[in-house]
Amino acid sequence: MKKILGALSIVLVLASCQEQKKMAFVNRSEVINEYQEKIDVEAKFKAREDRFNKRSDSIGKAFQLEYQQFQIASSKMSQAKQQQEGQAFTQKSQILQQQLQFEQQQLQQAYATEMDSVMMTMKSFVEDYGKKNGYSFIFGTSDVTTTVMYGEEVNDISDAVLKGLNDSYKKEE
Repeated sequence: MKKILGALSIVLVLASCQEQKKMAFVNRSEVINEYQEKIDVEAKFKAREDRFNKRSDSIGKAFQLEYQQFQIASSKMSQAKQQQEGQAFTQKSQILQQQLQFEQQQLQQAYATEMDSVMMTMKSFVEDYGKKNGYSFIFGTSDVTTTVMYGEEVNDISDAVLKGLNDSYKKEE
């Protein structure tokens, strides 16, 4: 029993003598929300979304006006003609809705693709930063997922990573 305790003590002493791993953490929410490329992507897509909404509203108003004119004119039409014209308007409405829905989906997919690219850039940058600065581990934390429950402020490299990301993005522009 004494031999086992002695061996365990030696292992603990040797383990404590090993070089300490350099670790840090990054507040991902803070970094990504203040990363200029993400801000630019959001602004670009906000402008595109505004243009889409204006165009969609314009198309909707034009269709409503056309339908109101049809309703006025339909009082002078035969029952069969009213039904035929009504079906044409229903089909036109469905086509317009499908077209606008398709365009909105394309806009959302393009946004998701660009945001994925931004996230990959951030992840790649943190990986390179860790290698260049001798970190064994860099953990991430955010408002949604928490992998770091506590970290000393000295180990928070979020500001350094954000500055590096923004500097790198400025060089690319």
